[in-house]
Amino acid sequence: MPPTAPSFAAALRVYARVGCLSFGGPASQIALMHREFVDERRWVDEASFLHALNFCHLLPGPEAQQLATWIGWRLHGLKGGFAAGLLFVIPGALVMLGLSLLYVAAAGLDWFAALFLGIKAAVLGIVVQALLRIAGRALRTPLQRAIAAASFAAIALLALPFPLVVLAALLSGYAVARARPEWLALTPAPAAPLPPAREAWRQSLAAIVGGGLIWAAPMLLIAATLGRGHVLWDIGAFFSQLAAVSFGGAYAALTYMAQEAVGHFGWLRPGEMADGLGLAETTPGPLVLVTQFVGFLAAWRDAAPFTPLVAGLLGAGLTLWVTFAPCFLWIFALAPWIDRLERAAGLKGALAAVTAAIVGVIANLSLWFALHVLFRRLVPTDWALGTIDLPVLASLDWRAALLALLSALVLFRFRIGMVPLLLAASAGGLLLGLGFA
Repeated sequence: MPPTAPSFAAALRVYARVGCLSFGGPASQIALMHREFVDERRWVDEASFLHALNFCHLLPGPEAQQLATWIGWRLHGLKGGFAAGLLFVIPGALVMLGLSLLYVAAAGLDWFAALFLGIKAAVLGIVVQALLRIAGRALRTPLQRAIAAASFAAIALLALPFPLVVLAALLSGYAVARARPEWLALTPAPAAPLPPAREAWRQSLAAIVGGGLIWAAPMLLIAATLGRGHVLWDIGAFFSQLAAVSFGGAYAALTYMAQEAVGHFGWLRPGEMADGLGLAETTPGPLVLVTQFVGFLAAWRDAAPFTPLVAGLLGAGLTLWVTFAPCFLWIFALAPWIDRLERAAGLKGALAAVTAAIVGVIANLSLWFALHVLFRRLVPTDWALGTIDLPVLASLDWRAALLALLSALVLFRFRIGMVPLLLAASAGGLLLGLGFA
């Protein structure tokens, strides 16, 4: 059955639903969008969805938010792209702002830690479930499974940088597509006519010029009013740079962000970055919303000439602006070329290999998250090819393990919704965290 075009009002309702329910990181968010737009409503066909997903993996920034923007653009042009992209971010940004305010007021309180004990355990189950779903769709051939395994080993065991893993997947996929396309389950390109290239160039140039001005606007205002020595300038400049190089999502950028925010700028104290990531894991929307937490704290602690509250709000808003404005720019500038690029067999193979590699990356991130949720201590351990962090078994948090197992059981056996699960896990965290403190 071919995809059907919805009304803009109907699409808005679904965009808002996705934005409010997109917990659990990019794996579960992409799975949610696939269910809503491909499986249930058939507004986007499977091949186009996966091709756009492959393309978004190559862009800097949160791939799930960019995929949502592309879906909106595909259905209703620029207004649809803005609507889908903004509604994917706004619910989580509002929650993250509230949690940031709560963090500065309640950090260190027992009930606060207990609440997030349950939430993080539930999110672990959600991430694992989503990983299995994505792997089931993306890994269709032995070669794709081998690429995913190699990607996992390269990052988890060898600590190779994510861009290098992507480059290796791109080159291998391109070569395989030219010689053995069946090894990547490639299908022939669609025969539908393409729009004129002149129109695609016009749209791309307009997006680059308009998007660039929108991206730069707050920085120009800050330079004119507060000067380049103000903390807001530092926040905007740093996160603008991060937005341009953050391939692989929030986790890929987390190490660099922590080094700069803690070591160079002194915005956060050691350990607070992990707290921010934990907050981002519990909110809907992209995990890169952890940047909003960093921007909020940086401005809160260096507030002059504003009050801490006003400065924190400005810092959070500026961080969101310079983090997500580029995402719209990338999609609106490049989306007109996605269908045209789909005709290139070598590129299709390269993107198919990248998709398989991303499964390995998500598996590694799931393992990383599991270790940090379930164990209180990890120790660096040398081995033949480098150093890896291994858990201290005696530091197992039985409360987190119990809540994670119960969450996984509920997810896989009873298929409960994410919001009820998170509410129940929060209650369980409070009960176990306070009862066995």
